[in-house]
Amino acid sequence: MPTLVAQNLAFGILMGGLYGLAAVGLSLVFGVTKFLNVAHGELLMLGGYASFWIFTLRGVDPFLSLPAIAVLLVLIGLILYTLLFSRMVKLPEADKIKNTLLVGFGVSLILQNLALLFFTADDRGITTSYAGKAFTLLGVRFPIVRVASLAIALVCLVALHFFLRRTYTGKAIRATVEDWEAATVMGINIQQVYLLAFVISAGMAGMAGALVAVCQSIVPTMGLDWTLIALVVMVLGGLGNILGTFVGGIALGVTHALTNIWPGGEYREIVALLLFLVVLVSRALGLFGSKEG
Repeated sequence: MPTLVAQNLAFGILMGGLYGLAAVGLSLVFGVTKFLNVAHGELLMLGGYASFWIFTLRGVDPFLSLPAIAVLLVLIGLILYTLLFSRMVKLPEADKIKNTLLVGFGVSLILQNLALLFFTADDRGITTSYAGKAFTLLGVRFPIVRVASLAIALVCLVALHFFLRRTYTGKAIRATVEDWEAATVMGINIQQVYLLAFVISAGMAGMAGALVAVCQSIVPTMGLDWTLIALVVMVLGGLGNILGTFVGGIALGVTHALTNIWPGGEYREIVALLLFLVVLVSRALGLFGSKEG
């Protein structure tokens, strides 16, 4: 029994890293722009398919193709923002959330059906030469692919954290979150900040999707599940807190993994939603959220 618990804990931590990476982009774009982009999961799905086809058609290792996938999703994010989301920048916050929610649902349905049309409904997955390799530590088995995915997710999250904290552009983004009117007076271009936050979000979603494709199968309808996961993690970690989002992802991953032991895998979503509600009621800002954003 102790070995089973330890193995599930390890699996939960490894999976939680992907949850955190998937959620941080959604958290960033909502914190900066107040856009609730529920098509975020579909961007993740596109990243997964891009990684799959690059590996299948060109034989490029999925980890090596991550930069190209990030650039591809940045371009897709740029198109979506320019054509759709940029029109809602000047709306009041409540209307902005409501309208972007509706637009996001529309984009989600379009991307999902396009994926079904071009890729069919068959499950796809990336099987590399090292897919089945693992190492054992203290009796716990660690798959190399999942450990590498966790390491890349952590590097991406830490890099984004330092970008927001240490660079001028990052500080401009944070200033916009705190008071966009004062940021405008100080000469910050709000439109460019919003665009940058949106394309960074799309790029990170694409990278998360590529890592998901390495670890498990992908399908055109996976977007909604990952959007819900990202929303739960976003609330757990706290809006605007990048490292908090990573911890929230780990918490959700461990919760999912331990639920497989008791009460059973079929209850994992219910247990996760209960955790979500408990945190939302007891601490609305999330475990690491702050009023300063």
